Amino acid sequence: MFRLLIKPSRITRVLAIAAAAIATLCPVNVQAAVPGITGTSFTLSATENYISQPDGASIYSWGYGCDASYTPTFYPATSFYKVPVTCSTMQVPGPTLIVTEGDTITITLNNNLPVAAGNTSLVIPAFTVTSTGGVDGVLAKEAAHGGNVTYSFVASKPGTYSYYSGSQPEVQVAMGMYGAIIVKPANAATYCPGVPHPSATAALNEPNLSISTAAYDHPDSCYDREYLFQLSEIDANLNSAVLEAVRACPTGPCAPLSVSTEPYLPQYFLVNGRSLPDDADVPYTPGLVHQPYNGNPHIHPGERMLIRLIGQGRYQHPLHIHANHARVLAYDGNMLLEKNPAITDSAQLKLAGPLFYTLTSVSGQTMDSIFTWSGKDLNWDVYGRNTPHTCNGKALSADPYDPAQWSAGYDPVTHEYCPDHGKPIPVTPPDPAIVANGLWYGGTPYLGLQAVNPTPLPPGANIQNPDAAYGYPWHSHDEREITTNNVFPGGLMMIFLIDPPTAFLDETL
Repeated sequence: MFRLLIKPSRITRVLAIAAAAIATLCPVNVQAAVPGITGTSFTLSATENYISQPDGASIYSWGYGCDASYTPTFYPATSFYKVPVTCSTMQVPGPTLIVTEGDTITITLNNNLPVAAGNTSLVIPAFTVTSTGGVDGVLAKEAAHGGNVTYSFVASKPGTYSYYSGSQPEVQVAMGMYGAIIVKPANAATYCPGVPHPSATAALNEPNLSISTAAYDHPDSCYDREYLFQLSEIDANLNSAVLEAVRACPTGPCAPLSVSTEPYLPQYFLVNGRSLPDDADVPYTPGLVHQPYNGNPHIHPGERMLIRLIGQGRYQHPLHIHANHARVLAYDGNMLLEKNPAITDSAQLKLAGPLFYTLTSVSGQTMDSIFTWSGKDLNWDVYGRNTPHTCNGKALSADPYDPAQWSAGYDPVTHEYCPDHGKPIPVTPPDPAIVANGLWYGGTPYLGLQAVNPTPLPPGANIQNPDAAYGYPWHSHDEREITTNNVFPGGLMMIFLIDPPTAFLDETL
């Protein structure tokens, strides 16, 4: 297991593999919920542009974006952000569409791709889609170059879904033409009433930017925070071949696009269109206008995190999550519930998904899972003696995935696992004479060196690192995918932080 001891408000790009550690400063408060656009009617464009990679490469790509004629409604609202919020005419992934269960959704797609690209389209596999305009295609109605097509469907069930091109998908999807649709339940308050965050974090008056309080119409789908991870890859040779074909026929008429899609040997592996360390930067960062979404999950202990995962590439990308397992909630919008013929109300059935520490990312498939962390069974007090906290005194085992059992063995405020309360952290601090004074040093999680050193270093604070967090790399379990163009570290990797209950998580950036 890899574990980093870092200060989340200032260091957000960190990796530890064996004894190696790299830290890079980046802007503060880089958390985010699931940024996207919301409503019932969307006008998208399909067009070309370039996306950036951490090695300095600029990759010619195709993608969906907000049409120039369309003014989107952002979620979270633009007023929450401290950077300009935009939806360009091309981005990778395409805009995340946030809609409500039961609504009729219309998406108009304008084909602004180069003429050599030919037709393009949208496939929304989870729903029954009707189309107007366009021309017949193999998988969906298509928009010819310069034309458009409108798709309509009823968002009949909540969940996480994908959309992507159904026109020559072996090329267009590989070029970046994919995105996500999130359907929030219409009656979430019925199943998950009240303030979603645990009481300790609610007392901090943190902004709640989650899309909902429940992922599905079921009490086992309640959550506190959520993150969307779209996993994909790029073979820059394919993109370069497409660019050559586009340049060879700039005005048309053009022969059908023909480029070799094999061998397919990706050099870049992406989370939400970015690679480490770019995925730790803020959403909508001005330097990545065509890659607006990041991957930077944070939680407090005891919070239930909803992980929305979509395999958007040709490859499978096994996402390995450190710190705890995740309970699978649903595949492709279908909850995994126990079978019990005696129960006719599905809301009374219990979640029956397995526990995974590696989330399988199958091409075109979506997975929702619930992750939580309390330090259970670490056999030491995760908060330490210098962090003010109590425990409810109960020493019973409990299921941290079941909020109804949090009172059995868990502090109802901090969600500490009480049997470990007061136990010393088994860490011997380094000699103060050989450790540089300041905020950046080893020591113990949450506490910093000074919390276990009876003789504080200047300037004399007992806790010099009060915002310290547990940091874990979440990364592809295919080791080649944690490189950028074969250079380690990079690629499909994020840093997951577990912040102390007293730390304010500013998800407004």
